[in-house]
Amino acid sequence: MMKMYSMLSQIKTQVGVFTISLALFFLISCVLAQQDSLTSAVERSALLDLRSSLGLRSKDWPIKAEPCTWTGVQCRTGRVVGITVSGLRRTNRGRRNPKFEVDSLANFTSLVSFNASGFSLPGSIPDWFGLSLSSLEFLDLSSASVIGAVPESLSNLTKLKSLCLSGNDITGVLPSALGSLVELEVLDVSRNSFTGSIPSEFASLNNLTVLDLSSNFLSGTIPPGLGTLSRLNFLNLSDNSLTDTIPVQLGELSELLELDLSKNALSGGALPVELGGLSGVRKMVIGDNDLEGPLPDGLFSSLTRLEVLVLSRNRLEGALPSALWSLSKLQLLDLSRNNFAGALPRISTNGSVSGAVFNLSDNFFQGKVLENSQSTVTLTGNCLQLVPNQRSSQACRQFYEERGMAFDDFGVPEPEPDSKRKNRLIYILAGIFGGLGFIVILVVVLVVLLKRGNKATNQQGSANVGPVTDGDGLSLPKDLMYASGLGEPFTYGQICQIAGSFGEETLIKHGHSGDLFHGSLKSGTPVVIKRVDLHSFSKESYTIEMDLFSKVSHTRLIPLLGHCLEHENEKLLVYKYMPNGDLASSLHRVTNSADGKLQSLDWITRLKIAIGAAEVLAYLHHDCSPPLVHRDVQASSILLDDKFEVRLGSLSEVRAQEGDANQNVITRLLRKQPSSEQSPSALMSSPTCAYDVYCFGKVLLELVTGKLGISKSDDASTREWLDHTVRYISIFEKELVSKIVDPSLIVDEDLLDEVWAMAIVARSCLNPKSSKRPPMKYILKALENPLKVVREESSSSARLQTTSSRRSWSTVFFGSWQHSSSENATVPGHTNRESISALKQSGRAGSHGSGGIEFSSSRKRLSNEIFPEPIEMQDVERQEEH
Repeated sequence: MMKMYSMLSQIKTQVGVFTISLALFFLISCVLAQQDSLTSAVERSALLDLRSSLGLRSKDWPIKAEPCTWTGVQCRTGRVVGITVSGLRRTNRGRRNPKFEVDSLANFTSLVSFNASGFSLPGSIPDWFGLSLSSLEFLDLSSASVIGAVPESLSNLTKLKSLCLSGNDITGVLPSALGSLVELEVLDVSRNSFTGSIPSEFASLNNLTVLDLSSNFLSGTIPPGLGTLSRLNFLNLSDNSLTDTIPVQLGELSELLELDLSKNALSGGALPVELGGLSGVRKMVIGDNDLEGPLPDGLFSSLTRLEVLVLSRNRLEGALPSALWSLSKLQLLDLSRNNFAGALPRISTNGSVSGAVFNLSDNFFQGKVLENSQSTVTLTGNCLQLVPNQRSSQACRQFYEERGMAFDDFGVPEPEPDSKRKNRLIYILAGIFGGLGFIVILVVVLVVLLKRGNKATNQQGSANVGPVTDGDGLSLPKDLMYASGLGEPFTYGQICQIAGSFGEETLIKHGHSGDLFHGSLKSGTPVVIKRVDLHSFSKESYTIEMDLFSKVSHTRLIPLLGHCLEHENEKLLVYKYMPNGDLASSLHRVTNSADGKLQSLDWITRLKIAIGAAEVLAYLHHDCSPPLVHRDVQASSILLDDKFEVRLGSLSEVRAQEGDANQNVITRLLRKQPSSEQSPSALMSSPTCAYDVYCFGKVLLELVTGKLGISKSDDASTREWLDHTVRYISIFEKELVSKIVDPSLIVDEDLLDEVWAMAIVARSCLNPKSSKRPPMKYILKALENPLKVVREESSSSARLQTTSSRRSWSTVFFGSWQHSSSENATVPGHTNRESISALKQSGRAGSHGSGGIEFSSSRKRLSNEIFPEPIEMQDVERQEEH
């Protein structure tokens, strides 16, 4: 009995515990249910209003469901504390008419967070934001199509910890009142159109960990007070127009991990040694400025965590501090486009990590190279021994003489003492006179032989000796086939086998510099063979290209895989096959031979092609010495690989730009006058970069309008079409351009802005005055940032009517690169993608748009000297209308 009683007691106890647990479970569930339920009728109604004004789908915010369960809605104690519309989709009606209609937010008095990142809210931030949302701690409107100015009322949001407004078109000055938001930890207003200076009041934001003001139009100096923000981890002021020196106070940011001051106009001395106090910094980018002088010796000794250092495109000089090579975590070092000199120290194997990248190109280093095989080191454009693609000895010698420094002359031994020099001079004179006597005898013999040869020719007809080089041109060296960039030498038999004996079935077309044939290597790789018959084409049809490929290199030039020069009257060049042909054949292509249906390239691909073509032309115009002019820029010259990447072809017309004083062997070769066998367009064009720009403008119009044949023709009907079309390109009215856009293009509102921008660039390229056409480097910048071309016009067209509109247009179009108006054109050879942007060194060549080279003691030029201004363009329009 006792055992039974004990068992019953245990069962009773367990049942009691279970009952209590069950009751607690229901109680907790009720509490949680009440917490997840919206108790405020006002806020429930406000959510429904917000759902309607934003056009949100019922799938995300279903009316019949509890609002606290809606996607992106957070509730606490029956009140809405967080609303996230980022990532939500609108209904079709909502997408057609998006607006910044969020007035209902004023009813959420407990709202802590509002996130609309990436959700289109065209319109300005309402002033009541800072008056009604007093509990707000997180506000994210990045990439939300916001325009207008930032209301100063936001300074009332005293609890705000994060303010993200990046990627919009917000204008006006940065409100200094934002400096009163002392709780702010993140302030990101990058990629907007803010003007004016950085408010000194920002120095009061002591809790900031992230400050990003990049890609705006800010000017003035960097406030020294920013150095007091002791908790700052990320500081990005890049891509503005900031001036003066770097404040030494920035060295006090001991918690800083990343510092980016690039693409400004910072000047004065080199980096302040006080920046060595950034002991935790991992990334330091201060390229594209006007810094000058040597790097301080003690700068890098304490930067032991540095992984990325970019100081390119400044005017820094002197020797490199030895401490730089002992940074054990350094992964990327870019010191290119400066004036560093002296011998290069050995890149320590105990220093940089394996696989590190060092770009030391386009400086004035001399001596031999002692480099670490585990690192990738770029050394082109220096004064080094036994390294390809270096500066000329004259340029190096002049640089060192101007600074009173000794130059090793690429390893040439020092002159001998006078006594030995006199003895050697006697032997040299004896050799010279003896040699002259031998040459005289040789010339007499040659004259006799030539006379006999001429008599034989007159009696038997023209001898098959090939064309005679005219002018001051130089014949091709016999050993040119072994030069780099010319591919593999083939025998004539091999080429015939590759090209199928040049049968009609393999013929692609008859080009103006040779016939093109399909072919295939033994490996199965498809190729294109150019066959230059010297009976039908001039010798220049292949010598220009051969010399070009042997001297310059760029990934966007059509790859030359091989050649055959052994046949006296027939020269053969082997190119890589481009699967997508050229732009002329790919813009609209037949996808179904049965119904003849056309498929056009989408806008993203067209913009990609335009950028690629501008990139290689910018290389020829600005990174080659002397500047090279393509002279045959048209849709058929723009070849496309399997990924629609641009490869520029039709290189037989390339010439050095007229008016350049640096006439060396290749210059004279490239300067030879066009022969009668060449195309009419080449005969009419003069070798100026401005001519290429004009032709490129016609290519851009082909991409915009879809009309083929414009770039290859210059007849009266083409000029009439151009005159008619450019009337629809106005910086004041975007809607006009829709009348000339290719009807096969499917573009939404955002893409139409890019189409509009390309049309504006095309019109500027087609300016009748060659001196008013933009240099290709700025065209490239504009195409890479199309929204900057039309940003200010679309947001505030009324401002363009003011007297400051000319400068506003320049600021919007060029952004931070407006101060990079000149280039160093003395660096031959290959450059990577990054090196195509504007150089910032003293004594550089100016714009090549006028066909010549200009030098100026002033680094900056007014933008209207570089690019035609919109007001001027509109004046032309009005004159045409009247």
